[in-house]
Amino acid sequence: MSSTSSADTNGTKNYFVNFNQDSTSLAVGGKSGYRLFSLESVDSIEKIYSNATEDSCIVERLFSSSLVAVVSLAAPRKLKVCHYKKGTEICNYSYSNTILSVKLNRARLVVCLEESLYIHNIRDMKVLHTIRDTPPNPTGLCALNSNSDNCYLAYPGSSSVGEVQIFDAMNLNAKIMIHAHDSPLAALAFSPNGVRIATASEKGTVIRIFSVLDGSKVFEFRRGVKRCVSISCLAFSLCGQFLCCSSNTETVHIFKLEEPRDSPRKSVEETSWMGYLSTYLPTQVTDVFTQGRAFATAYLPFGGVKNVVSIVYITDGLRLLVATEDGVLYIYNFNSKEGGDLELYKKYQLDDVGCVDQADAAKVDSQEGAAAGLLGSYAGIVKGNHSGQMSGTESDKLREMAQATEAPPKDAFHFTDDMEYPPLTQNSD
Repeated sequence: MSSTSSADTNGTKNYFVNFNQDSTSLAVGGKSGYRLFSLESVDSIEKIYSNATEDSCIVERLFSSSLVAVVSLAAPRKLKVCHYKKGTEICNYSYSNTILSVKLNRARLVVCLEESLYIHNIRDMKVLHTIRDTPPNPTGLCALNSNSDNCYLAYPGSSSVGEVQIFDAMNLNAKIMIHAHDSPLAALAFSPNGVRIATASEKGTVIRIFSVLDGSKVFEFRRGVKRCVSISCLAFSLCGQFLCCSSNTETVHIFKLEEPRDSPRKSVEETSWMGYLSTYLPTQVTDVFTQGRAFATAYLPFGGVKNVVSIVYITDGLRLLVATEDGVLYIYNFNSKEGGDLELYKKYQLDDVGCVDQADAAKVDSQEGAAAGLLGSYAGIVKGNHSGQMSGTESDKLREMAQATEAPPKDAFHFTDDMEYPPLTQNSD
């Protein structure tokens, strides 16, 4: 079964790329199907599954389980939930419009259309709730917390300003509306425990972090001063101490989430200094002085290629992972104490899982992958296609779904081989 990707008419390879909830694997979808890669080592990227039956424009894996949600360009209104280890399709559902994004955790599966969201119980795929008539959301922007103990869903509350609607996907009720930015939203991400949410607007210069409980602003960072910067991805580290941000530039920023230190002297100095600034300078200028700056920075060989990022502990240290829509995975070493400019450690070409020398990385043509690919532009490609009605599957397939998400027997679970077992459910010890 071939794992090489197809190219478009211009020769540019376009992929959907995304990490799973704990960044232990990477899903890559394209015109020749989809592949799953293990990220347990930085010195080798293992392809753990390949499916070349049809084009795949959305691929979402449930942690390290065997469940994968897939949407194809040929049927953009149909969601398939598959058991990839058995090579079986558990169920499929069709929706009234194009599926723009799919999010899952151990309790819920969320399907986002342009003006509605469907919340499913992941055990049997029953539709528990439908959020209709949402503000137009052509990119399918939404976020579902991976921790099902705080099972919050976030999506734009307005198409004209940056309002974030927080919805409790477990109890099925709206929680809070947060006014995050004056411009429309471009990116959202929950912290690992689900109590904070990071936001960025279409303007792309300021990133804010809010408390989900009361909507209060906790942190504010300045990504840059350039106009018209398109934020591709926001992602918290699993430890919750860092937030990384990527855009259509060649720079990936990492911000350190440090609580303010209680220093009376520092407080007095800052108060007097900021008091002076607020008296004589415009509010926009004083805001720039109070916003945090990047703790660490990574530089890609070129800009203009959409990507997803993750900070994860692999082997013996923290790493920054950047997967691009042209099918490349960059791995950077990240010193969590010193920060600064990050060193590129490895580069992998995902179509052949080959490692490219760092010297060769700079030789990549800056035009390759600059064209809009499946990541982000997929909605525009498939709009207007027709599909069927909502449909279910037989009970034995649904039992297979439930079994795949159940906790394995305690005496058979090995923490060193998590790939072989489904994830623990939220009620497990």
